[in-house]
Amino acid sequence: MLLDIGAVWCHWCHVMDRESYDDPEVAAIVNEHFVAVKVDRDERPDIDSRYQAAVSAVSGQGGWPLTAFLTPDGKPFYGGTYFPPVDGYGRPSFKRVLISIANAYKEKNVDVVEQAKMVESAIAQAESFAGKSGWVSVGIIDAIEKSAFGMFDAEHGGFGQAPKFPHPSALDLLIERYAGKIKSPTSRAESAREMGHPRDFDGDDEQLRNLIVTTLQHMALGGVYDQLAGGFHRYSVDERWVVPHFEKMCYDNSELLKNYVHGYQATGSEFLADVARDIIRWMDEWLSDRERGGFYASQDADISMDDDGDYFTWTLDEARAVLSEDEAQVAALHYDINEIGEMHHNPAKNVLYVRAPIEEIAGRMRVSVEWVKELLDSAKKKMYAARLLRPTPYVDKTIYVGWNSMCVSAYLEAAKVLGLEDARRFALRSLDRVLAEAWKAHGNTEDEASAAPRALLLHVVSYSDPAASHREVSGLLDDYAATALACLDAYEATADLSYFKFAQAIADAMIARFFDSTGGGFFDAEPAGEGKSLGVLSTRRKPVQDSPTPAGNPMAAIALLRLHHYTGDEGYRDKAELTLEAFAGVAEQFGIFVGTYGIAVLHLLENPVQVVVIDGSGSDEGALALSAAAVASFAFNKSVLRLKANQAVVGNLPPALAATIPNLPPLKSGASFAVLCAGFSCQPPVTDPVELRRAIEGALTEQS
Repeated sequence: MLLDIGAVWCHWCHVMDRESYDDPEVAAIVNEHFVAVKVDRDERPDIDSRYQAAVSAVSGQGGWPLTAFLTPDGKPFYGGTYFPPVDGYGRPSFKRVLISIANAYKEKNVDVVEQAKMVESAIAQAESFAGKSGWVSVGIIDAIEKSAFGMFDAEHGGFGQAPKFPHPSALDLLIERYAGKIKSPTSRAESAREMGHPRDFDGDDEQLRNLIVTTLQHMALGGVYDQLAGGFHRYSVDERWVVPHFEKMCYDNSELLKNYVHGYQATGSEFLADVARDIIRWMDEWLSDRERGGFYASQDADISMDDDGDYFTWTLDEARAVLSEDEAQVAALHYDINEIGEMHHNPAKNVLYVRAPIEEIAGRMRVSVEWVKELLDSAKKKMYAARLLRPTPYVDKTIYVGWNSMCVSAYLEAAKVLGLEDARRFALRSLDRVLAEAWKAHGNTEDEASAAPRALLLHVVSYSDPAASHREVSGLLDDYAATALACLDAYEATADLSYFKFAQAIADAMIARFFDSTGGGFFDAEPAGEGKSLGVLSTRRKPVQDSPTPAGNPMAAIALLRLHHYTGDEGYRDKAELTLEAFAGVAEQFGIFVGTYGIAVLHLLENPVQVVVIDGSGSDEGALALSAAAVASFAFNKSVLRLKANQAVVGNLPPALAATIPNLPPLKSGASFAVLCAGFSCQPPVTDPVELRRAIEGALTEQS
């Protein structure tokens, strides 16, 4: 078997398709010697993850396109990624590989089968977390922070060297740690001095702030960020964030959107807030089904095999052709547009990145900052309009459940903090579509043991090609966990208990389908039926590393812990704790690659801080001020719920809040107030936003 795993957005997949699979001579070799199977990694990430592990075990490398050679029973014995049409790049030609593998399979079959067994054994061992459990402690947070500082690029921001990827979950964890350290900084420092602690709070905080701000600023000013349309490309091929791989993924942008929103909350930087709004601007325009709701999967990097980001890049002549002389001068200085650019396939092409700030340009040109800003704004609009006339890279309009839910959560977070009502409405409409089209509350499969229908979540809402044949792909752990979290976020955004009930039902289905009641933790997919699973597809996986999306196990744990905070149901907490314990013995060794696991640990170890704002009249200015005070600070363990007085009854609240809120005397007064509950214990109602903010900071500081 010849297995090719690729993605619609993958540049080198396109290259190999056109160079090799479209070649009649290659096709003849494949058809004569192999059964060919092609898999879309976005549609079947469970298949991709297993064969990525297999090929990495064989060749020491992974990625896309993934090219694997399997025995008839699906066991891999050789593989790689991109193979060129002729010998080159230090790689053998694909034709030579195909013929060599075909000959080896026929003439050295015993060796091939033995190699396949060794690969299968290596994968099974690598994927097993048996014997690697331990106690969950705050030590994992310290380990992730230490790893981050060890890999931090102090000059350019980010972690490690080229190629440089964003690590949103790890960055979010660090932002939260910084936000926690600066709560009431004066009182914390004074308290430390009084107790004789020599720790320099200001110094420690400044290092963390520098890491966060340097990273967020350099990414947003670099070519990895689309300076004209907004939104981030997938990663940078250089350490300076200048030259990207040009594909744009919805999940990268959803998680980075949260980074910039949380960075704004923690630092007060309006620049970070502007980037967040700009990400939404791009997603609204390019990755959103505005009519029906839903977020599209991705935008390609290119339009042809010879193209490498040409849509996004500019020659100096191209810029001059659409700009006035003054606009061209300012744009060239600001974005470093020169005769010689950064693209190897076409040296005249420039990636737009911020080389010189507006103030520097004004000084060099001896003009006002306002004049430069006006010219630059005009230049950006003209260049974007001109870019829209170019052949546009393909947008994959497939709506994947898990990725869509991640976008919903990010939009709701941005809407809450930045007051973006349109983003809030679109997020809710998108989630409603997922729940209507992908959630099968009464199931469509049967549990073989009980013959009872089980609730089911699908992996795909709709495909990019409306003419594509309909097929139902069962949801994976990531789909369930992300959607449960999105429903909880929607409940907090609306106080509509139906979202909370959806979250609970989806989480319960996730437990029923994926939870390992013996060893703890969640499997990424359900086992295939008897005789339906080939080769390494039968390997059970429990994902804990973020790669590149947040890992399923810690996401599931976070969902269960948040449900526990609202319900008091110890069963949710116990399963979350068992999940985190399953990896506690090895999690520290993964450093920044287990950022989501670190976030889950905080949810487990820190008591919930819940703020309930009661709007006495339904549109009271006092309630708005209390809500603003409640959402101002950033902490994972803080939730904010705004209710009208007539909503604060037992039937509209989850159990943990229904025991307290409906019995509060101020409910009958018609006035607006807020209640702060920390660790399942509620404080007296407050009406002053300043007092509320002080109380929240106090509750959060006690745990930081």
